[in-house]
Amino acid sequence: MTQLSGGQAAVEALKAENTKFVFGLIGSATMEMFDALYDAKEISFIGVHDERTGTHMADGYARASGETGVVLAGQNGPGTTNLVTGLAQAKAAYTPIVSIGGALASGHVYRDAFQEVDQQALFTPITKKTWTAPSTDRVPELVQEAFRVANAPRKGPVQLNLPRDVLSGQATFGDMPTPDRYRPVGPTAAPEASVAQAARMLANAERPVIMVGGGIKNTGAADKAIALAEAFNAPLVSSPGHGDAIPFGHPLNAGQMGPRGNEVASRLMKEADVILALGTRIGFNATFYSYDNINRHAAIIHVEQEPTAIGRYFPVELGIWGDAPTVAEQLRAEAGKLARRAEAEAWTEIYKAERRAFLDKRDMDADVDNAIIQPSGLFKTLRDVVPQDAAFTMDAGTLCLQATDKLNYWQPKSLFTPLDFGLVGFSFAAGLGVKLACPERPVVSLMGDGGFGMTTSELSTAVDYGINTVTVVMNNGCWGAEKAYQRDFFNGRYIGADISSPPFDKLAELYGAKGYRADTLAQTAEAIEAALVCGKPAVIDVMVDPAALYSFRRDSFKHRGG
Repeated sequence: MTQLSGGQAAVEALKAENTKFVFGLIGSATMEMFDALYDAKEISFIGVHDERTGTHMADGYARASGETGVVLAGQNGPGTTNLVTGLAQAKAAYTPIVSIGGALASGHVYRDAFQEVDQQALFTPITKKTWTAPSTDRVPELVQEAFRVANAPRKGPVQLNLPRDVLSGQATFGDMPTPDRYRPVGPTAAPEASVAQAARMLANAERPVIMVGGGIKNTGAADKAIALAEAFNAPLVSSPGHGDAIPFGHPLNAGQMGPRGNEVASRLMKEADVILALGTRIGFNATFYSYDNINRHAAIIHVEQEPTAIGRYFPVELGIWGDAPTVAEQLRAEAGKLARRAEAEAWTEIYKAERRAFLDKRDMDADVDNAIIQPSGLFKTLRDVVPQDAAFTMDAGTLCLQATDKLNYWQPKSLFTPLDFGLVGFSFAAGLGVKLACPERPVVSLMGDGGFGMTTSELSTAVDYGINTVTVVMNNGCWGAEKAYQRDFFNGRYIGADISSPPFDKLAELYGAKGYRADTLAQTAEAIEAALVCGKPAVIDVMVDPAALYSFRRDSFKHRGG
């Protein structure tokens, strides 16, 4: 039995969880925790300049590593309110994050005290669960519960508020239990009858398609999905933001489907007669909840670990509550008992030819000769220059949305986006977290000039901790998506659309990073190659044609006759 402060007990609980990194911003409310972290050599503290971007770093780290991201807001009130955007983002992405915030001393609650805000109420809607520790002796219990809930299906962020008096108080503690004593059990298999029915449906299909999502990508189960697709000779498509779930080079991988996907994958979903949805919600970004993007008459087999997701947006022929990789293995084993159909073989051969033609056309159509950099030319340059083991992070915004399916992801967990939260200001910070999770891989962060301008202070974090990512700022001098809507649906009545920025290459140099400017594609290629080996965090300020705007959500403005 050992006597510890609440802050020391919290850190001991983090150590028991094998926490490697804590992202955070120091504050007086949690000094006992920071003092304990000083002695915790097993944990690296990454000091950030904004709690929001610290949460994005924890998000990127968690997604890339498969571990739990941890963020610590040292100050109650404003320190914790800065977490809100990052935690809302993580909830939309189902990222397991344990967020810890300092909280007002218990005796000061409801007295309009300095920096008082109801943190319990604030975080409840944007996390899986929020707790406020009532006493020092319960701190380890609640840290353990936070990790347990964050990692239970579906995964997501949680918030633990630790009042000042709870952290400074003393209590006696025994040994911290190991996570296997309180964490959720492993994957679940599907009933044999459901597996047999699903296998028959796929075997009897003339136009089968397997749609994969985060349930395959985040579990590193590409090999299981590929083995299943090969067993049925069925094309694979991925939900938006998960274009890296299957390696780019596999011939059955059609890439992202839906309104933001490519034409080949999208056609497959519109014409398929049987769709196996494997670890995906078939949600908004994939379909806009419309049969415009999925065959109304297709028989859907929906495999999901979260039972409430099954059949939520589209009626299903067969719902299977189970772990996507486990069910994929079961289906592959069942496939060996069934004969292939000639119709499905022909369907897949046609797809393969279309896929090859699409990729050739993508390169041929890339505008590489224009004096002003065009998005298609920039994306081809990235495809040609960036190494195959690179990981990409992206923001929302029109240029990043175009880039998502224009790049090649050669291995799983190579694409990290805001997903359904559509957040601008995510990519650079998330890239720092991804790099800490995968230090041996190149990490390239794509951003617009507006989004990067939100987060430039974290250049200090990158430099101070030697987190050497490459950030490509696609600089078109505007909020591109919104300006496109104003152009296309509001008669070019621009307001608030144009922005100015400092030279980001010069700004990077002032922070101690490496900066490059590119006005041509040749300069862009040279800058990327140099940045990848410069040994510093690098920023490439790429001048992109401000007139190359595209309206993605045209459906949102149908009422304006567009």
